[in-house]
Amino acid sequence: MQVLINKFFERHLSLPTADAILLHQRYYKDYGLAISGLVQHHKVDAMEFNHEVDDALPLDGLITPNEELRKLLCDIDTTKVKLWLFTNAHITHGQRVVRLLGVDDLFEGITFCDYRKLPFVCKPHAEMFDKAEEEAGAPSTEDCYFVDDSELNCRHAHARGWKTAHLLEIGIPDPTEKAAKYQIRNLEELRDIFPHFFKDQSMNKL
Repeated sequence: MQVLINKFFERHLSLPTADAILLHQRYYKDYGLAISGLVQHHKVDAMEFNHEVDDALPLDGLITPNEELRKLLCDIDTTKVKLWLFTNAHITHGQRVVRLLGVDDLFEGITFCDYRKLPFVCKPHAEMFDKAEEEAGAPSTEDCYFVDDSELNCRHAHARGWKTAHLLEIGIPDPTEKAAKYQIRNLEELRDIFPHFFKDQSMNKL
């Protein structure tokens, strides 16, 4: 995806590669999403970006059904917690990814960054968290549990009062200061962090 985003910057802003990469990184750092900076400063059509970047990714050959992830999600007791997707992608990309992972039927809904609407709202801005709470029907911020691989998003969620787990992917070093109370390397660690939300596995062995 990074390559396609950089190419988009080069093509639509007529920038050399090095400058495109730097501007892409700056917008991601400043706004949480590269397209947000493009819309605000260059009046770029966000849906054109979605078509040329997100929807252009050859995901069918990269993402396959994840049985381990599906089992983890199925083991969550949905009488105690609502499974809800929260993404900075547009709806088409978000739905495509979970469908390819084979877990799209396990979520009750999705809060996404709507590329068709201005002003542009995305994580980590407070308005996006407000939107997620409203759409998911969260009783309060204290009742929200959040897992994300973005350090910036996790810092904002934690500061908001959400119970947050920062997922560090392979090869990503630990931040100097933890972004949230919980820091994990594998989603399976959620079983230990939030055991009260998982079904009693001993009952399945009887």
